[in-house]
Amino acid sequence: MTRTSRALAMTALAACALTGLGAAPAAASTGVLLPHPGPEGLVWVEEYTGDGGVASGGAWDRLPTVLTVACEGGGDVRVTMSQATEIAAFSVDCPAGEAGVGSVTMDPGVVRGGSFTIGVDASADNIRWALTVTQPES
Repeated sequence: MTRTSRALAMTALAACALTGLGAAPAAASTGVLLPHPGPEGLVWVEEYTGDGGVASGGAWDRLPTVLTVACEGGGDVRVTMSQATEIAAFSVDCPAGEAGVGSVTMDPGVVRGGSFTIGVDASADNIRWALTVTQPES
């Protein structure tokens, strides 16, 4: 399976995982918070509102991993990434009317091969957010 095919499969898995969380999807978007990550992407959550998260597989332990979250709506989001234990955590300010962006880059080996989960805890139900997980090869 090619890296692109695997990335698309993981994006589909991520979308299915979001559906199972029970939170309602965001209303019509006023603009894309984060663009599609392209072939280096493992996960792309185009848009979500309120608390949520994603579970995915397909991470490689030999590449760096970049988790990026963008949000807006007035408030903040707390983001955690886990693989049996927490491996990354950060907060992003979410201004009203414009996107705030936060990101963490993890060296190769920090994210082990296989599955991972990401949780997004929004300070208010109206916080709109998006996220990407990429593993750049260069």
